[in-house]
Amino acid sequence: MNPSYKPADVESAAQAHWTAADAYRVTEDARDAQGDPKKKYYACSMLPYPSGKLHMGHVRNYTINDMLTRYLRMSGYNVLMPMGWDAFGLPAENAALKNGVPPAKWTYENIAYMKGQLQAMGLAIDWSREVATCDPAYYKWNQWLFLKMLEKGIAYRKTQVVNWDPVDQTVLANEQVIDGKGWRTGATVERREIPGYYLKISDYAEELLEHTQHKLPGWPERVRLMQENWIGKSEGVRFAFTHDIRGDDGQAIQDGRMYVFTTRADTIMGVTFCAVAPEHPLATHAARTDPKVAAFVEECRNGGTTEAELATQEKKGVPTGLTVRHPITEEDVPVWVGNYVLINYGDGAVMGVPAHDERDFAFANKYGIPIVQVVLVDDEPHFDYHKWQDWYGDKSRGVTINSDNFSGMGHKEAVAAVAHALGQKGLGELQTTWRLRDWGVSRQRYWGTPIPIIHCDEHGAVPVPEADLPVVLPTDCVPDGSGNPLIKHEGFHAGVVCPVCGKPARRETDTMDTFVDSSWYFMRYCDPKNDQAMVGEGAQYWMPMDQYIGGIEHAILHLLYARFWTKVMRDLGLVKVDEPFSKLLTQGMVLNHIYYRRGDKGGKDYFPPLEVTPVLDAQGRITGGTLADGSAVEYGGVGKMGKSERNGVDPQDLIEKYGADTARLYTMFTAPPEATLEWNDAAVEGSYRFLRRVWNFGVAQAADASPAEGKGEFGKGAKALRREVHTVLRQIDYDYQRMQYNTVVSGAMKLLNALEGFKPDGSAGDRSALREGLGILLRCMYPATPHIAHELWQRLGYAKLHGELLDAPWPVVDAGALVQEEIELMLQVNGKLRGALRVPAGASKDEIEAMALSCDDFVAFAPGAAPKRVIVVPGRLVNVVV
Repeated sequence: MNPSYKPADVESAAQAHWTAADAYRVTEDARDAQGDPKKKYYACSMLPYPSGKLHMGHVRNYTINDMLTRYLRMSGYNVLMPMGWDAFGLPAENAALKNGVPPAKWTYENIAYMKGQLQAMGLAIDWSREVATCDPAYYKWNQWLFLKMLEKGIAYRKTQVVNWDPVDQTVLANEQVIDGKGWRTGATVERREIPGYYLKISDYAEELLEHTQHKLPGWPERVRLMQENWIGKSEGVRFAFTHDIRGDDGQAIQDGRMYVFTTRADTIMGVTFCAVAPEHPLATHAARTDPKVAAFVEECRNGGTTEAELATQEKKGVPTGLTVRHPITEEDVPVWVGNYVLINYGDGAVMGVPAHDERDFAFANKYGIPIVQVVLVDDEPHFDYHKWQDWYGDKSRGVTINSDNFSGMGHKEAVAAVAHALGQKGLGELQTTWRLRDWGVSRQRYWGTPIPIIHCDEHGAVPVPEADLPVVLPTDCVPDGSGNPLIKHEGFHAGVVCPVCGKPARRETDTMDTFVDSSWYFMRYCDPKNDQAMVGEGAQYWMPMDQYIGGIEHAILHLLYARFWTKVMRDLGLVKVDEPFSKLLTQGMVLNHIYYRRGDKGGKDYFPPLEVTPVLDAQGRITGGTLADGSAVEYGGVGKMGKSERNGVDPQDLIEKYGADTARLYTMFTAPPEATLEWNDAAVEGSYRFLRRVWNFGVAQAADASPAEGKGEFGKGAKALRREVHTVLRQIDYDYQRMQYNTVVSGAMKLLNALEGFKPDGSAGDRSALREGLGILLRCMYPATPHIAHELWQRLGYAKLHGELLDAPWPVVDAGALVQEEIELMLQVNGKLRGALRVPAGASKDEIEAMALSCDDFVAFAPGAAPKRVIVVPGRLVNVVV
């Protein structure tokens, strides 16, 4: 046994041992020593994008999963921990543009490298279940389920508003539009309507919401609330403003009705304007004859298309010169075009009540639109028409005023009365609406799952026959920025005929949103080699997933789409579960210091923290930094590790310097799993020193080759050691159960301190207590630092007694070891501490009094004094009053 701790040697030996034994392959028929089926547990981390290298966020995420997996396996569970690659997506195309290599080549090279990094971490992954979403054997089932949804009417085709780069001739994701221009070309981005495919997630809105509220008890409340808000159930009134505006055909536009939806029908008498989306038929009509409206609509085409973008941009509008009739007063209401109104949200029009909506208030003040107060809240200050106050929008305390027959009513009463009045006129009704929009899955991209549709001049969009799946994506394309290369790829369209008439046709060149790939990959892990079905018996065994682990940034879209996909698969008879994830853990981010210098044009050039010497103020706070050449850089605080800020720490460097066990131990010890972790080089070194202490202690015990435990009579010291070890073990076991791994590690440190502090007298009982304690320490450390624990377990002979550490039984707290034969009480004389008194644990009050009065400390401090009273506080102290 090497007297020095050499992580590289220890870890390579342990990994070779596990590989030779195929230690992490998991089957559905696992049984325990008695031949009974083991209870299953499916623990899964969100699969990574193969960007090229792991980062410390990956290390943290997967170590959390690995600790859970190893602990549960030792506790007798059949545990599945799989891994795969979210391999489609735009970054691969961007790399192709930059490097001139096909996205397939770049992706698979990155997968190979990152897989090697994961294996170097010693993770208990069942690699026989590995999937890559860019593999035709995987995305065939994306296409198959899409066709099934098409048959059921869940998938459908319609036009969609997108960001269009006129130079690249391609659609841009919202994050690729920077200040209204394409990220690559700098061209002004347009908003265009083009056909695309949608999935009716809105059909599942009610069930998704109900399950969010009642079927996800193992999810963080924060995430459930985010999902609930995104689904966004609103109960209100949908009603029409009538009009006589006629189109070029002489017919009233939209049958003379402009519909809106509102949750604040109680404020209907305060409407002073209406706003429509730039794409609304009334806006289009006005733009034909009004150059100002036309210019504004064109400007809006170059803006964002998402609700999040519109919420942050300046609210602007232009009057159309058109009016609609108020449904109650029948007075004319001016119509504006607003850049904040979404055409695909509700009916693409809103009623403007400036007095009681903050957005409308700002808009009205900006453009001089009248403001009419129609809600009053008692005991609030005077209504200020130029300064918004939160009570203006308070519907819980407000009472209607200036509202004719509806005056004097509370919110609910007024809404009901208005809805009834509108219903009597045939203009409106109570209605429930949802914030959740149908999921647009068409992407005008190359590197994604081909949508299995054939376009025929005679029969239009025709589904690809199931027998012809998968529609294989060519892997030889190198995007050049001139649009989707599939459009020009002759081989992709060669020999394609219409499934209906057999005439020459062309394939759909749109590919699927990559959220499709990640919406069911966890199902495929259960049946990764099944080429006859999307899922099979494996999914029936493993699903639902018992524990899902990933970042909070996926709290809405990924999780929502995965829940929707699961419900669709259930309704198609593929799975039996309603929800895919029983428990969810959102691990915190890994943070590091950020240093930068501003360039000539105001941009920031970043510098790795390792290249910077911090400059501190008098309180020890970082105020800046200097580089090796003495030049100064600015300090940007602490932020998420990222490539752009150059503040990441390469796990490979860490592993090469300290070993994987140190990297794992540090990420677990420094903060609870849900909390952010601020990088600290000194703490990394401290984790390494602890492992070196464990190794050195193991080396010192190696001379005693006897694996026996529990032999010999335990003396006083051995009993004290066992009591300490089993007390800490009880806490560690509790912390493992609640996944508080930072305190698990601190518990292991307490165990080592106890073992190092024990001075055996050479007796069999002392040796046995020491070996028992060391065996418990190794088992408690094993999920966090498996390599060093495995090596010491083997070298010190524990495997002969308990078997392989991988499947060694989790240590059980010995209740007998926790029983104290003696306890120590504080001894006070007249309330002042004068010493300590050791008494039998079961001593009575009278016995304790007698021992206190006869002990040396009392005699020394109160010689010859007669006690007036003796106060005994059980388990704590004795106070003798003299």
